[in-house]
Amino acid sequence: MTARPARPPRAGRPDRPSLYISVDIEADGPIPGPYSMISLGACVAGRQDGALYTAADPQHQTFYRELRPISERHVEAALAVSGLDRDWLLREGADPATAMAEFRSWVREVSAGAQPVMCGYPASFDWTFLYWYLIEFGDDSPFGHSGCLDMKTLYATKARVPLRAAVKGRMPRALLSSRPHTHHALDDAIEQAELLSNLMLWEPGTP
Repeated sequence: MTARPARPPRAGRPDRPSLYISVDIEADGPIPGPYSMISLGACVAGRQDGALYTAADPQHQTFYRELRPISERHVEAALAVSGLDRDWLLREGADPATAMAEFRSWVREVSAGAQPVMCGYPASFDWTFLYWYLIEFGDDSPFGHSGCLDMKTLYATKARVPLRAAVKGRMPRALLSSRPHTHHALDDAIEQAELLSNLMLWEPGTP
């Protein structure tokens, strides 16, 4: 797909460009605090400057860390999804405060001059862990408190379908990335970045 003008911005003060950052996390349980974020992958998906969205090469600007767990609680089934070894993470995983500081610096570097927006599929789970970690370990989020975009909601709105129908299996094949979903956080962030750009450029009713 090629760049295509989006809906014109509202009148008023000039809009700051948005830089969309695809984020995927793996965790060892359902909520942050009692459970841990054990890996974080992110990549630049694209930029919206005024009315124009331009897709980026999602493999060009990336971030990945595997983190040391913060509690003893974990769900074996959740660990099995990621394939990460908890004992190794306890010994070799990045300190969460250090990882979050490095992530903040990376986000601010790649989004210089633009407003960074986290995007996920779905965003609700990944944003919950990411925002909690950013505040718990440094009390600062480069995305603010609500700078996230949910790809399921984006698809449901553009396709005019209920949110429950916003699943990859019902999306037009041309919207989907050809990359496999591996449950490696960076792999999946890159896959989802391609989906995001396809959705941003998609005009329903076109092939």
